[in-house]
Amino acid sequence: MDRTERFYKIEQLLHERGVVSLERFLEHLGVSRATFKRDLDYLRERLNAPIEWDRNARGYRLAAGDAKFELPGLWFNASEIHALLTMQHLLANLQPGLLASHIAPLQARLDSLLERGDNTAEEVRRRIRILHAAARPVEPRGFQLIAQALLDRRRLRLRHYNRAEDLRSERVVSPQRLVYYRDNWYLDAWCHWRDALRSFAVDSLEDVAALQDEAVSLADDALSAALGSGYGIFAGPRLQTAVLRFTAQRARWVAQEGWHPQQAGRYEPDGRYRLELPYADDRELLMDILKYGPEVEVLAPPSLRAKVARLLADAGALYAAPSLENAG
Repeated sequence: MDRTERFYKIEQLLHERGVVSLERFLEHLGVSRATFKRDLDYLRERLNAPIEWDRNARGYRLAAGDAKFELPGLWFNASEIHALLTMQHLLANLQPGLLASHIAPLQARLDSLLERGDNTAEEVRRRIRILHAAARPVEPRGFQLIAQALLDRRRLRLRHYNRAEDLRSERVVSPQRLVYYRDNWYLDAWCHWRDALRSFAVDSLEDVAALQDEAVSLADDALSAALGSGYGIFAGPRLQTAVLRFTAQRARWVAQEGWHPQQAGRYEPDGRYRLELPYADDRELLMDILKYGPEVEVLAPPSLRAKVARLLADAGALYAAPSLENAG
């Protein structure tokens, strides 16, 4: 139990029991007498908690007239509120199924966690929003088959649609793990056709069938080495280093962003920002570079620089001539 949680527990016990002995506090908080005394001093001196010792009742209580006291200014950190609101978003969009009877009490529990002081859970949701962009729907039955085979360690037969090449193929794979990334689900699997690890967007699997054959299982470190070393969802064993330089204005944002766990960045004397990061497959990296338009330059490697230049030229060509919709 961390310190903030102890503060709320102290407040809760005082509201529920009226008078709380030192022994009961120590039992519920699981701390030493000295730690409790420090917590109590902080509550009194820094948060103005009206906690007093009742000599006759041999315990602590809230001062007369302050029985409705609530701790001010103690709330969630960024990761906690993101987790709670994301869970609520996922539950709200959950289709009817085996969990239906469990959803209502779980949502009620999340509401109680969100509520602090005079703010209702609905007010919190209205004022603080978690936006999910570009999520692609996944067919429920297919997802269930994948998850069950993954946990049962059974192979899967897939019909995969490759959007980039507009091709369909039949695969037999050994599922390794499911990954939720940028609001979409991906299946990391050993492809017995390619004899290599591959990541499949779950929404691109048009047909899924579970097989009785036992799946090949790879060690976690092998998965991380093969799939976790690249950039974004695209991975591979042959790494290159992208060197990007952002304008001084864009540097105010990019310098604070995490593009890759192994990135390295520094400001240049004129205020521009130099970012270096590894990648194995440039598809996702290209999308992230192109969204910054003239505010970023690819310095290396030459192959990546040439690709970006070509794509920008192709985009510019679309605007070189008048739009057909505006012609005439």
